[in-house]
Order: sequence, then structure tokens, then C-alpha cells
Amino acid sequence: MAKSRKYSESYLKLGFTSMLDHGNEKPQCVLCHAVLSNEAMKPSKLKRHLQQKHPEHEGKDLSFYQRQKMSLKRQKLDASGYFQQQSTASLEASFEVALQIAKQKKPHTIAETIVKPCAVKMVKLILGEKSSKKIEQVSLSNDTIKRRISVMSTDVKQQVIDELKASPMFSIQLVESTDVASCSQLLVFVRYVHMEDVKEEFLLCNALETTAKAQDVMDTISKFFETEGIQWEKLCGVCTDGAPAMLGSKSGFQMKVKEKSPQVKGVHCMIHRYALACKTLPSYLKNVLDSVVKMVNFIKKSPTTSRLFKQLCKEMNSDHETLFYYTAVRWLSKGNVVSRFYELRTEIKLFLEMVKKDNFNNFFSDETWLQGLAYLADITEQLNKFNLRLQGPDTNILQFKDVLFGFVEKVQNWDRKINQGNFAMFEKLSAFEATGLRPQIKQEISEHLQSLEKEFQNYFPDLTKEVEVFPRNPFSPMIDIATVSEELQDELLDLRNDSASREMFLEKSLTQFWCIMLRSYPKLSTEALRVIVPFASTYLGESGFSALVHIKSKARNQLNVEDDMRLSISKTQPRISRLVSNMQQQNSH
Repeated sequence: MAKSRKYSESYLKLGFTSMLDHGNEKPQCVLCHAVLSNEAMKPSKLKRHLQQKHPEHEGKDLSFYQRQKMSLKRQKLDASGYFQQQSTASLEASFEVALQIAKQKKPHTIAETIVKPCAVKMVKLILGEKSSKKIEQVSLSNDTIKRRISVMSTDVKQQVIDELKASPMFSIQLVESTDVASCSQLLVFVRYVHMEDVKEEFLLCNALETTAKAQDVMDTISKFFETEGIQWEKLCGVCTDGAPAMLGSKSGFQMKVKEKSPQVKGVHCMIHRYALACKTLPSYLKNVLDSVVKMVNFIKKSPTTSRLFKQLCKEMNSDHETLFYYTAVRWLSKGNVVSRFYELRTEIKLFLEMVKKDNFNNFFSDETWLQGLAYLADITEQLNKFNLRLQGPDTNILQFKDVLFGFVEKVQNWDRKINQGNFAMFEKLSAFEATGLRPQIKQEISEHLQSLEKEFQNYFPDLTKEVEVFPRNPFSPMIDIATVSEELQDELLDLRNDSASREMFLEKSLTQFWCIMLRSYPKLSTEALRVIVPFASTYLGESGFSALVHIKSKARNQLNVEDDMRLSISKTQPRISRLVSNMQQQNSH
């Protein structure tokens, strides 16, 4: 334990009096009112402060310092001292600014170069010179902001780890991608039971220094679990994308996890599977899409053609002025590109005539091609709507199955209507009915819808299986008690005849209901939560990479992003008041 130093009256000749801070005696300068640590209670350090901070007062007689001491006493408001309180407030303000910078994904230097100067000027104009000096005491340097973010990130991480350990089970989702500095980054999110609900949180962001193989990912996760004391036995689900390193049937990450914990449910991200199933197109419609992409690339290939096309759209008072590039890896890209192209088809036709691109312009005189374009715009718009329904946080496998079942049944219904000559569900295509739809287009549409249904059966073979009934609604009359495992039957029967639980089921969300029932019906609730807790998509990971790209830009390509990422996207808030109270006042030496 460090020795506590005592104040001597002779220190007043050096410009220092003393004050008590939580029973600890500290030196306080009677000139600038700075409070130093107890370790600074040495004549050499006090003299150094006087020489460096107040050289103009060095050599003053004792009476001068006594007058300054009396002035300081008159300004103190309580035993701890006004200026000690002011220092604590400045420290808390520094933490709050650092937190906002991290949440907004801004560079650390913005506090010192923009935030503080603007705050000082505003306070000076509105509250006066005296108040602005208080703002100037807030430390917002680049290094300070970095330290504050690191401290808060550690606090948030510890809260998440503590909550995770207290949960009866948890699941994770992982995504791996390359950042702007060509560094492979692994993002991991976790979902667990907390406060009678299921909570999703950011767990870690770790750079894979060499390769990004399944073993590298497994080593990273294992080391983190071991360091933090997380039990593999509580892991109930792992969700990844379809990369071989993650989903490989022999040596993929999911297989390595099952070697550690056999009860884990491996999930291939349902949004990725949905996107893969929707890629299929008959030959003619694929040619239509390819020609659209070529025309878009021609118009956007150079700044000159882009500006000319934009000016043409302005002169024609178009709803839009630019086209979108097609990017195969983006979920909504195909629908956005085709819809925008269809809406600007008149402007595009005129522009191609102006630049004499007859090989492209000929498409617009082909009625069959135009009808194919209209159908593509309609069907990709529908696909995008369903894709958006799959996105978002706090989703589970039961919700995904509902959406996917609904979509498959719609595709079947659309195919039935097409065979009857009814195209009303395709708004843009139905506009061509007046001039007559081409037989080739009817055949292509029917073939496309049938292939869509087939692809969904291939990518979602579990859709044909019976959906778990009691986790979705334990009070459903459709439940056959004989189909439920014997160890759960008694609890299920008790629950079905519990009127209070029935009312709670109607009032609470599905996750909240089963988390609340965990105490009264532990076996049944645990089995239900094993269905609900696993992630169904890697949406959080994909959105996390969007945040990472914003934080780690070309100008900040050497940044270690984990601390900024955690504060930026975590739901858990840092305990700033606690951090400030536990933090020792900064020594000025």
C-alpha cells in the first residue's frame, strides 16, 4: 500500500495549501486552484509546479500566499472544495464527449479541433468569459479521447461478459471480411437471456493476422472463451455465412464447434440462402438483365457521360437523375438497378440515340425485351420487399420460417394466375396487356416462378418439415401431446392449464414469455429457448461491417477498431459515473 503523505505549513511558501478528498489529503495550488495527487506532496514537485505554471510569482513573500489562501477559502463551497468538484465534472464531460464521438464513428481528433473550440466560443458568447474558462478545463486531446474510449469499451465488455455468464444459454453469429487496410476482421455477435428477455450484443472484433481458415477462427473464439471464462456447454447455436471456412461439412468452423459442443445447432444465414435462391433466371430474362447492366455501365463508365445523362434528366424533369451500378454481392442490388432503369427507360432511350449507340438503342424497339424488362422490375421489387422483411435485429428462426412459407405460397399463387392469363399482381408488366403479352414472355415468367419454387426447396429443405408447434404457441389446440418428448409432457400440460400464463402469453412477446416461464417451467422453457435463441441470419455482422468501414477509413487505416466498434454498436451503455468515481485525479507531473 502506498504511503500517505502529510501536508506541512512550510509548503505555503511554495504556493500550496491542503484539502481533503475522501479522507485523503491532497495539495492544492492557491494560485490556479489545481489539485494534485497525494504523491505530489513533496517540496521538489510543488516547487516544480510553481516554476512551470507560475514563474512570475516565484520568490513572493509569505503574506502574498496567505492572501491567496484566504481568497481560495472564501470560494470553497464544501469540505471537498469547489474546484475538486469542477475537476470531477470536467472528467465526466470528457467521457461523455468521447462516447458521442465513438457512437458517431468520428475521428478522435475531432474533439480537440472542432468540439472544444466551438463549445468554448458558444459558452463565451452566451454565458461569458468566466464560464468559457470552465469549458477549457475539459481535456479533449486525441490521446485523452482514445483512453476514454478504451476505458468505456472495457466497462461495456465486462458488463456483457457478466450477463452472458449468468444466462442459461447463448448463441453466436460470425462474419469475416477484409477491411480497407486488407486486414481480415472477424466480427462476433452474441444473443443470450437477460432480464426476462433475449438480448443481442456485440461480443468481439478481432483481426486474423495470417490466414482466415476455419482453424484460425476457431482458435480466436476458443482463446476468447477461455480468457473470459465462457462455457462452451452453454452455446446452443452458431450462425455463419456460406463460406467454406465457416460451413464446410468436414473441416468448417461449425463442424469444429460441434466437436466442442455437440448440442449446438448450426445455421447457414437464411438471408444469404434467400439471395442465392433468387439468383436463378431463365436464359432470355438473364439476357435482358445482362443488357441492362451493359447499358448502365456504358452511361456511368466516365464522368462525362454521367454528367450528360444527369443534365438530360434535369431538362426532362425526371424523378431521378442517376442510375445504379449492379453489384452481385449486394442483396438488393438487382432490384434497385432494374427498377431505376425501368423508371428512366425513356430518358435512357433518348440518350442512347443522342450518342448513336444503335446496338443498345435497338432493345427499346423490341416489345418482347420491354415486357421482359417490366417483369424483371416487378419480380425483383417483390424479392427485395421479402428480403427486407428478413433483415433487422431481434429475429428468430420461427419468424423467418413464417416469411419464407408465405413467399413460397405467393410464388405458387402467381404461377397459377399466370397460367390463367392474369398478370394483375405485376403492375409494370400488366401495363402491356393492352398491346398483348408475348407468348415467349408468358413462358419465361412461368418457368422463372417454377424455378424459384424449386430453388427455395433446395436451399431450405427444412421448410418441408413440421414446424415446432409448442415453442410458437404452447396453448395451440393443434398440439398432440403424444408428439412431445415424455420429459416435457407434464410441464406442458401444467402450462396449458395455467390461466395466468395464458394471459401473459397474450401480453408479452414470444421471447419475453419463455424467459419469464423459465423459473416455473424450466425444462419446457429451455427447450423452447433452444429454438428461439439461435440466430437465423448474419444481419448484425453485415451491419457491423458497415460500421467498421465507416470507422476504419483510408485516413485511419492503422486504427484498432474494436473499442470504437463496441461503443458504436453496443446496446449496453458504459457506467460513466462509476468510472469517474474510481478514476484517480490526473497528476500534473
